Amino acid sequence: MNVHALQYSIHWEDKTANFRHIRALLEQLRPQPGDLVVLPELSCVGFTMRREGLAEDPEGETRRFFSALALEYGVFLVGGASWWGESERGLNMALTFDPQGQLLGSYAKQHPFSYGGETDHYQAGDGFFQFDWHGCQVAPLVCYDLRFPETFRHLAVGGVEFYLVIANWPAARVHHWDALLLARAIENQAYVLGVNRCGEDPKVSYPGSTRLIDPHGKVVASLDQQPGNLSAALDLEDLRAYRGRFPALNDLKRSQLGLS
Repeated sequence: MNVHALQYSIHWEDKTANFRHIRALLEQLRPQPGDLVVLPELSCVGFTMRREGLAEDPEGETRRFFSALALEYGVFLVGGASWWGESERGLNMALTFDPQGQLLGSYAKQHPFSYGGETDHYQAGDGFFQFDWHGCQVAPLVCYDLRFPETFRHLAVGGVEFYLVIANWPAARVHHWDALLLARAIENQAYVLGVNRCGEDPKVSYPGSTRLIDPHGKVVASLDQQPGNLSAALDLEDLRAYRGRFPALNDLKRSQLGLS
């Protein structure tokens, strides 16, 4: 089974245009049943702080769109959406669907980007989510979460072997993106897929630079700043053999994570 990352320029605050664009990309890609398809953060609106007319309830049109795509192609699909939270602020979500179009689970970004004003408009999530993809434990995370290694460590203790970081990461800090993806893969002996958008919004330029990193810190596949699709297979046998030969995760101090 393959994982596919779709890197594209998100139409600013235009769900209809993005629905059409994403569908066209999948029609071109033609993933195989059971594959995993991953979209960038806030896949259908861009990194906007506006919620009126864009944020949705959990049964909203973005969920229905993702569900229909997963069912139509028979794939697992992870995409980003803006949901209404319990307060006036929203939730920056990563939604995961199975090949039957069912919502497997949802993850709310734990670390809204305060430097960019996201904390004024989106509240922090407080839980983790992981799912089984053909025997591989996978965890979605969102953009700025990448800067917080303890988040990844908690998931590593839970058996995660593959992290998905969906993002709208700016070109100004692309060298941080590259370094942090490598670090999270190496320190957790896991695959890390960073799925970033490209193009521009009214304020920010985005570098693309979607990457798949293996547990040794090797870049397995990558894209440049242009729109494109990254497709690759994971070698889980190698991952598990490596963890067995070099069991660094066995030596972590669970007490430092607040775990017994």
